[in-house]
Amino acid sequence: MRPSFHSRLVNEPFADPGLFIPFLYKNRAMMFDLGDLANLSSRDILKINHVFITHTHMDHFAGFDRLLRLHLGREKTLYLYGPEGFRKNVEGKLAGYSWNLVGNYPNRFALNVTEVVFEQLITKQYLCGDKFIATKKEVQIPFRDILYEEPALTVSTIVLDHNIPCLGFTIKERFHINIMKDKVEALGLETGPWLNKFKQALYHRESPRSEFVVELDKKNKRRKKFTLKELSTNIARITPGQKIGYIVDVAYTESNTAKIIEFVREADQLYIEAAFLEKHKDVARKKNHLTARQAGDIAGKAGVKQFKIFHFSPRYASQAHLLEEEALQAYMTAVAP
Repeated sequence: MRPSFHSRLVNEPFADPGLFIPFLYKNRAMMFDLGDLANLSSRDILKINHVFITHTHMDHFAGFDRLLRLHLGREKTLYLYGPEGFRKNVEGKLAGYSWNLVGNYPNRFALNVTEVVFEQLITKQYLCGDKFIATKKEVQIPFRDILYEEPALTVSTIVLDHNIPCLGFTIKERFHINIMKDKVEALGLETGPWLNKFKQALYHRESPRSEFVVELDKKNKRRKKFTLKELSTNIARITPGQKIGYIVDVAYTESNTAKIIEFVREADQLYIEAAFLEKHKDVARKKNHLTARQAGDIAGKAGVKQFKIFHFSPRYASQAHLLEEEALQAYMTAVAP
């Protein structure tokens, strides 16, 4: 079944981390980490509405400047999420520029910046027209695991240890709605914008008995009426949604490992760092990173369907295959009965 979004790493595994998730047939995307964005077109960057940052080491956040540069002067709000101290890091970036000319922009551009602090989400808004100086009080709301939610999907997070707080993320669809065009035609209907309205009714869990009207001819006011259940039974095939995990820059500790395994359990796709080979696990421990064996073992114990390792140390520039082989072997060992 066709998912509503696809995911891809922005760079090759030796370069800066970053996961790009564009939505099919929509001018929108999500981004996880903002390292080097040179491999993303301006068109793709302008699709981004929500950005989720694991932590603000340079290789995970240097791309913020390009993201900001391309969006200046546009009618848009960018939503950014990060760990404790994230707002201060964003403010530091913004303070590095002079904003005396932003009054010339006719459009309203805003940054909504949220940081995860223990069991709270703390949000501040920064308006371009106010020279990115926050003029409103911060907003605090309770938080457990869901960071962002809309009818079709959720983005969840956990706080992990990288010698500083570092976030792990999952994005999960509620379910897929696949429209069977032949069934639509059999009802005397044509595909069109009404299908999006129909999908939203399902995502919002409207009553199956509620009336759903399909406009056939607006000019002559021709329409057909169905119950939501009748229409969904006839034209839609509903299947479980996909789950994607993103884990990078974490120490191999008992606490981190237990959290990650439970968090990404049964993900359809897991992106997980594998900075070092197991023979260099002492280096990995000092730098608070995972080895390829550790990454594969975590993926296997979590029962993920597929996983991809990345964020390789440059010391293995000609040996990427060794990291991949070590991770795969650990994964197969972990999933073996």
